[in-house]
Amino acid sequence: MTRTAMVVGGGVGGLAVAARLRMDGWRVRVFERAEGLPETGTALGLWPAAVRALDAIGVGEAAREQGRPQLRTSLLRADGSRVASLTQKDPIWLLSRPPLLRLLHKAAGEVEFGVTAPDVRELTGHDLVVVADGINSAARDVVFGEAYRPRYVGATAWRGTVDGDTAEFTETWGERARFGVTPQEGGRTNWYACVLAPQRQRFPGAEAAAVRSRFGHWHAEVRRVLAGIDEDTVARNDLYYLARPLPSYVDGNVALIGDAAHAMTPDMGRGACEALVDAVTLADSVCTLGVEAGLRRYDKLRRRPTQRMVTASLLVNRAAHARRFTGLRDLVVKLAAR
Repeated sequence: MTRTAMVVGGGVGGLAVAARLRMDGWRVRVFERAEGLPETGTALGLWPAAVRALDAIGVGEAAREQGRPQLRTSLLRADGSRVASLTQKDPIWLLSRPPLLRLLHKAAGEVEFGVTAPDVRELTGHDLVVVADGINSAARDVVFGEAYRPRYVGATAWRGTVDGDTAEFTETWGERARFGVTPQEGGRTNWYACVLAPQRQRFPGAEAAAVRSRFGHWHAEVRRVLAGIDEDTVARNDLYYLARPLPSYVDGNVALIGDAAHAMTPDMGRGACEALVDAVTLADSVCTLGVEAGLRRYDKLRRRPTQRMVTASLLVNRAAHARRFTGLRDLVVKLAAR
């Protein structure tokens, strides 16, 4: 008998789990409230575990072909001097969200765009319901209650892309602020900037000017990027995380994955990666063991590691935006890198 699944959310995790389940013969419906796949988006870092998850659904090679491999990340000071460099044995593949989602959509098949999913408690008669509706998950509220809503971390982020290539992934830390620069496919440069700020603070029509004002005196590579930004290409989002860990990632035949389960700040660059690993682990488990035992295995394998990642990302966020003792902070980071 054909098994059926409903997936709430057609982002990275939702598309990945649908693709893997359909490989095993499941009939899957995916609800996505957006009208279609995004046309713009900045780079995501795909760590080795995430690339292995992409391999499991048949799109890993295409992701490597389209992405940019990165073996070294450098941490700099605002004057451009180097604090530390971290070298990976296996590359992190940098690929922006739109091409990644196109690959996942092709693997996943049909998605019902522009559709808000019904209450997960109304999705009866299916073997499995997967909640993948992101950081502000309405389904999480239904399953676990409003006590598990995300919390503002106290920092806001701008991001975008500019023309021109860059060879190295760098992140520059200053006092209560940082600026990241990474390569992106197509010979472009991806950038992001974070500062401490009041929640929902905005500068309508002047976000680019705000970034230039805050970082315009930093080192030459930051200034090069700032010279290329314009208001139409700057996106701004406040940063949130799931401060209260969920007691379980499953409830009955409902499973939460990605940001719905463990929303984290982007400081470790692992949000999309963990969603991919969640998706493949969940699908592999239920396909191999059946739904009940598979969900238990998924929760056992993924809940504690991802909740530790939430904590680690938060600690990096606190360190990067330190108000005092930044010299000592940089020394500790340098020693840790060694």
